[in-house]
Amino acid sequence: MKGTLRVIEARYHDRVNVLQELIANGSAGEARAPFDRAEWYELLAETGLTPLIAIASDAENAAALALHEVNGHITPLRNWYSFTWRHLASDGEQGDRLLEQIARQLKARSHRVTLSPVPEEDSSATRLSRAFAKAGWRVEVTQCDTNHVLHVQERSFDEYWASRPGRLRTTLKRKARKVETQIVSHFDPASWDAFEATYQASWKPDEDQPEMLRKFAREEGHAGRLRLGLAFCDEDPVAAQFWTVEAGTAYIHKLAHLESARKISAGTTLSAALFQHVIDIDHVEVVDFGTGTQSYKSDWMESTRPRYQIDCLDLSSPRAWLDLARLTAKRLTLPNPPALAPCPPRGKGPDAEV
Repeated sequence: MKGTLRVIEARYHDRVNVLQELIANGSAGEARAPFDRAEWYELLAETGLTPLIAIASDAENAAALALHEVNGHITPLRNWYSFTWRHLASDGEQGDRLLEQIARQLKARSHRVTLSPVPEEDSSATRLSRAFAKAGWRVEVTQCDTNHVLHVQERSFDEYWASRPGRLRTTLKRKARKVETQIVSHFDPASWDAFEATYQASWKPDEDQPEMLRKFAREEGHAGRLRLGLAFCDEDPVAAQFWTVEAGTAYIHKLAHLESARKISAGTTLSAALFQHVIDIDHVEVVDFGTGTQSYKSDWMESTRPRYQIDCLDLSSPRAWLDLARLTAKRLTLPNPPALAPCPPRGKGPDAEV
């Protein structure tokens, strides 16, 4: 192995700029989604979350986990806006070794580390679960959520749309003329105000961190990644959706419509306009509908990907045994206890139906 391992640093930061250099110089791999960037973690820290950034490095490579600690329990630095959470590490054996060193160091800080929602299509769940297992943790991996996704496969929007359910295509054909749509690719305060007003008046629950979402939208707009969709009826906004486009993937972050606009299917019309935009204009390869098992997502998406929770206990600590007992007792009350394994299941494709 090249290089000599330096002392792992794990410390609290009021800001997460320690990640900026690692990501910028590529020593910890590439940011693969909006939720991997140092700027995203900075936004999370601004909401009041205290970062714990664990870093391992040698002469050539680095690995990092963006974490948060509460009452001795370490979890990812994330909130409900994050579709995924993953490690920041270069691919290959060297990155795996550094992740294992981070896992060993974390035993000095806590008896329990819980990581979720971790993807597996890029082997993140496998790499992390193996790193913690090799470091001596008791590791359990369970599926905690489902990600709906569309692989465009070089189709045009018309080709994609022809494969949608008949009721969806009929709805758009009958109702589209009743709604005007607008897609904004830059941050416009008035358009964002319309988005927020529509969301607040919709059936969706109130946002807990609306200012964070606004700042994120502003940054995405300045970078050219924002796709903000609005639908109007009689010049009044009746539906709104917040998408971003990055590295060949369109991410659907937020969508809402007024109950009064249900009969004119404003949300369906706006969704179709955004799908057409990202497929025919942005030429994305993937559309990511985030997590959740809502049935309507299957009308638009064609496959699903699992999201995993990796629960790691240091059984040398009495607190870990107490947590294990509580976890076991809780599972015994569930009608369908989750299947436990030390790593994600093998033998399935990365986008297999779950």
